Amino acid sequence: MKFIKNTGLGIVTAAFIIFIASLFLNSYKLTDQVIVNTGMSDVQQENFDVSSQEMMNVTYKSKIKFLNDLDKAFESANSNIIKKFSVSDVDIQKLVELSDQNGKISYSADYAKVIYEVNDPIKTSKIKGIKDYTGWMQDREFASEEELRYNLTSSISSFNNSIIYNTAFDDYKIKSLKLSILMTSGIGLLADNLQFFFFLTFILGIFGALIFIIPKFFEGTAGIKNNNIFKNPMNSRGWMGIILGTFLILFYILLYFYPVYIVEWILLSDVTGQAMFGREASQWFLYGFLYTIAVVVMGLRFLTKYRHNRYQQIRTYSVMFFQLGIAFVLPQILYALNLPEVDLKNIWPLDYSLFYDWRIDSYMTSGALGLTFFILGIVLIFLGVPIFTFFFGKRWYCSWVCGCGGLAETAGDPFRQLSSKKLSAWKIERYLINGVLVFAVIMTIWVLYTSITAKSNLLGISSYEMRKVYGFLISSIFAGVVGTGFYPLMGNRVWCRFGCPLAGYLGIVQKFKSRFRITTNGGQCISCGNCSTYCEMGIDVRWYAQRGQNIIRSSCVGCGVCAAVCPRGVLKLENKAEKGRYNEPILLGNDGVINIRKARLNK
Repeated sequence: MKFIKNTGLGIVTAAFIIFIASLFLNSYKLTDQVIVNTGMSDVQQENFDVSSQEMMNVTYKSKIKFLNDLDKAFESANSNIIKKFSVSDVDIQKLVELSDQNGKISYSADYAKVIYEVNDPIKTSKIKGIKDYTGWMQDREFASEEELRYNLTSSISSFNNSIIYNTAFDDYKIKSLKLSILMTSGIGLLADNLQFFFFLTFILGIFGALIFIIPKFFEGTAGIKNNNIFKNPMNSRGWMGIILGTFLILFYILLYFYPVYIVEWILLSDVTGQAMFGREASQWFLYGFLYTIAVVVMGLRFLTKYRHNRYQQIRTYSVMFFQLGIAFVLPQILYALNLPEVDLKNIWPLDYSLFYDWRIDSYMTSGALGLTFFILGIVLIFLGVPIFTFFFGKRWYCSWVCGCGGLAETAGDPFRQLSSKKLSAWKIERYLINGVLVFAVIMTIWVLYTSITAKSNLLGISSYEMRKVYGFLISSIFAGVVGTGFYPLMGNRVWCRFGCPLAGYLGIVQKFKSRFRITTNGGQCISCGNCSTYCEMGIDVRWYAQRGQNIIRSSCVGCGVCAAVCPRGVLKLENKAEKGRYNEPILLGNDGVINIRKARLNK
């Protein structure tokens, strides 16, 4: 069995090394066809063609050099477009001079037709821009030319800035176009053998992982064994864990902010995207693909580890199904049908963009099904969450449905013992998770205000800026970089415990209005500490078990691992009447059962 496991580990290691090496196996060549395939507008393509002439049909061995030259080409193209389509200071001066009629300074947007030729398309766009942005000044008299020039310069400056977004290349367009160019301009060993490298990385990697996992079904008796878990360099913040954590953090940073540097991995996932769904892969397809592989493969590992516990078996099958079927495959099917790509298990405020303008528009323009998805999202927020949580606690979502929880329970299971059980960590947890929830609620109110009133500012704060801040700090940095990258450093539920706004919402309901609790039998507790060790949410379960006190903490996700690892059957997950949830803690002493609170009062 040891030989088989080592063989599987060797295959996984080899696949991972090839996966990393694939980042350096492509060269790049910019051609006319590559540019055409990007879908640039005629104006953009015309100017980019001119600015990228020195790059055309040149083979680049270095991706960084290729990207640097692309940046220069975009910068030059932008400069040319802005110069052509913007209103110059000279033109502003002409408008000022035309407004001075017999000592009376009165502005008219029609003066733009005087300084430009109407039959010139570019100058016609300038005339329209001047009229649109200076219309508020029409027929208005000014005390001096300086006052008129100041107002004209300010208004026309806004028009000139709009050219970057409407005609030239803004930062978002450049980022998207660079990725598209890299996807189609690759040549060399990897680009010519994508299917082969897909086999060497993903297929062999999965195969090796299965070889490593399967023998565990036949090793000794089922059950949890604390065999040096705090001495293993991978799952005890040792050197292997630090290397893995560093890799995950770097991966998330590149995925969210610099996907051009992992374009080879996107190309590898494109093999699946094209074969199964007939669509070109993107950075998010790559992410979903890797995420699903991790949940399914590591879910099999989890099944072998907890094969003695029926609850853990069913729960693991559930998260595997929801990630593979609902979160990954279903959105691809919806995309093929030209419908909104909806992850039906994603609920606000975790799905913080539910009320964004573009999301609502996509639902409203998708017919009855799109409207159904939107209504379902609202029903889950106000009815589904409180009702299901009342009957089953937050475990119905956090441990059975959620993709974040699914990854934490499967891929993150080897690190669950690293969650801090300190009281200080609990205090930080409460401030952070409720703070993020409040942030999400306020941001949503701002967004809805903008949608209803068409005004982006409320109390001097822009809803667009607020959603950008939330998307960067919470969705990208906290949920992605920290939430997953810190598995080997702080445990597998960093995001769920400290940041997830939906977990915060569920936790409030569970704490004050729910039938769920974990009951304890203090008389049977031997204080082995297994329950506390394996609690991924940082709850000192043994403290409650020793006192025979119910566990109703708002952070508890009801994973049930504490009960699964208990050698004495002290802990039990129950859904009972609300009465008795806040039970009196008891101890077993020489005089029998002692109620702690009553004993203190008698003193």
